[in-house]
Amino acid sequence: MSNGSQAATAEKRAIPDRLGTPFKRILASWETLLLGVAVAIFIFNSLASPYFLDPYNLSDATFNFTEKAMIAFAMALLVIAGEIDLSVAAIIALASTAMGAAAQLGVGTPGLVAIGLSVGLVCGIFNGFLVSALKLPSIVVTIGTMSLFRGISYIVLGDKAYGNYPDSFAYFGQGYVLWVFSFEFVLFIVLAIAFAILLHATNFGRQVYTIGNNDFAARFSGIPVERVKFILFLLTGIMSGIAAVCLTSRLGSTRPSIALGWELEVVTMVVLGGISILGGSGTIGGVVIAAFVMGLVTFGLGLLNVPGIVMSIFIGLLLIITIALPIVAKRIKTMSSK
Repeated sequence: MSNGSQAATAEKRAIPDRLGTPFKRILASWETLLLGVAVAIFIFNSLASPYFLDPYNLSDATFNFTEKAMIAFAMALLVIAGEIDLSVAAIIALASTAMGAAAQLGVGTPGLVAIGLSVGLVCGIFNGFLVSALKLPSIVVTIGTMSLFRGISYIVLGDKAYGNYPDSFAYFGQGYVLWVFSFEFVLFIVLAIAFAILLHATNFGRQVYTIGNNDFAARFSGIPVERVKFILFLLTGIMSGIAAVCLTSRLGSTRPSIALGWELEVVTMVVLGGISILGGSGTIGGVVIAAFVMGLVTFGLGLLNVPGIVMSIFIGLLLIITIALPIVAKRIKTMSSK
């Protein structure tokens, strides 16, 4: 065989580097595309409204996403593992109702925070038990507990509202750590770092990815699938409790309709961040960027006096597009390769 033939044969057998260099991988990543979208939205908002670039207005813009993003971090791990929790907004309502009832009895700020976190933890344990121990589908379970948790809030409150929270309790949702950096925003950054380390730099995170890619194979690899999923539901419950503390503190009151529809926005934030709805892939960094994108969009629309119902329509369309886009792109790529 000639040298030319050997070279041709070797070229055919060679496996191409689909990912290319690290720099090319970064440029081609979903996170880079999303970051470009965030920059474009920021520029558009700054041109559309003269009030957008005010530091305090930008600080206010963070309140549009920080509480939802806290839940989205835990939800991202859950979706990567192939599960979902649609009861997160209802957990907020129940936790807020419990804190409101305690506030009426004179419970102080530390006690209220403990109650909010405890309710979130108990709800997470309940969801995790039904899914991991009883092997029930998470989407069915959490649709049921969504109605259960919020229904309890409606039974307790009816058309009333709880108020009279201690003055010190307002710090969690209204206080500032430094200049225009609110407590909520600082907490959002700290939690983003913590969840990024948990998912991308620990054995637990690798187990989450493995379960999401192939639940059956994960079991044969010795991964405690049920225990991991239980922990993920527990984390989602705790993060919902933290969000309940921040949101209730920011609003200064509790109604049974608090955080209504947030489950849609949290899932949208997760999927927009590049987390595959089928499980097994995605990054916390993508969720962080998606949180900023959604926050900038909603705040920009608010400055332009766009009605809230239009924002809801936008969120719904965004969820459909982000779920459909990867699937359509994969089908087109498959058809073109035939």
